Amino acid sequence: MKPLQSIILLAALAFASALSAAETGDDKKTAPLFRSHDVLEITINAPFRQIMRDRPDSEDLQGTLTYVDPEAGETTLDIGIRTRGRFRRQTDVCPFAPLRLNFRKTKGTVFAKSNKLKMVTHCRNGAQVYAQAILNEYLAYRILNTLTENSFRVRLLRVTYVDNSKDKVVDTNYAFLIEHRDQLAKRVGKEVSRAEATTVGALDGPETNISSVFQYFIGNTDFSPIKGVPGEPCCHNYVLLKDGEGKMLSIPYDFDVTGIVDAPYAVPNPRFKLRNVRERLYRGRCANNEYLDSSLQLFRDKRQAIHELVESVPGFSKKSIKKASRYIDEFYATIDSPKRVERYLVGRCLR
Repeated sequence: MKPLQSIILLAALAFASALSAAETGDDKKTAPLFRSHDVLEITINAPFRQIMRDRPDSEDLQGTLTYVDPEAGETTLDIGIRTRGRFRRQTDVCPFAPLRLNFRKTKGTVFAKSNKLKMVTHCRNGAQVYAQAILNEYLAYRILNTLTENSFRVRLLRVTYVDNSKDKVVDTNYAFLIEHRDQLAKRVGKEVSRAEATTVGALDGPETNISSVFQYFIGNTDFSPIKGVPGEPCCHNYVLLKDGEGKMLSIPYDFDVTGIVDAPYAVPNPRFKLRNVRERLYRGRCANNEYLDSSLQLFRDKRQAIHELVESVPGFSKKSIKKASRYIDEFYATIDSPKRVERYLVGRCLR
């Protein structure tokens, strides 16, 4: 091989390595669990019959989590487990509720620095449509990761749930874990704010506008980056981060009631008079319209990467790939038309 060819090859390999590290978050600020996008196979033993009957959300029940460590082999960790959330925690909505895992000792494991984690589960046992909904919501998080580092990392799981009262397998299904808000804050160099509300002017304009366009992209209307439920920290399906100096960040999460996920239980907020959750409505702020062009260009630049993500989700059915791709292409048809941008985004912004 000629010297010039060798230099080009080494440069290409270095670039690919750097790109891979950026994509997987392979840095000291990222918890080990979220440095990889490989599916993590785990088994959780817990009193699931009791958990799903009583739906505890303030006290943990005891269980174990087992996975195969590449170096240590089969590893079992003690965990506390409870249900969480509001809408999906209702028994008539999801017979299998979302979970919160509280780890006891994690040093030296893939769960190191991840002691408390939200786990997004499949809602109903044995139904393929709910498994695909999980993968769609996971995809939404991954797409936001490609747009900005100021976003929650996620790790896809394949989980076998065992009811330890009967030593019986309840179900095996996809799920994913979400980076803790304190981990996110540390990674981006800020801390979690406990304020109940903020203002649009106090937020980082470009980042807020990216998340606003992203919410339109996935067909979400169930959020507010500046207000939360009275008596609770800001904000509705956003977490507020501060550093005491610059603008604050408001970072979105919880994407199940969206068009791209299209979960069986999802219905649009009646006040918006939308036909279904697949119908998009822009809820970005007019004050940030000066950043709209750059936000839309970012989405154009990431179009190929986004479509490649759709194709790469483990377990995604051909039907789900086609449906998600079509929904994404509809978004790009809108932002590639100046008239549609003016009508559906600029003309619909919130003052």
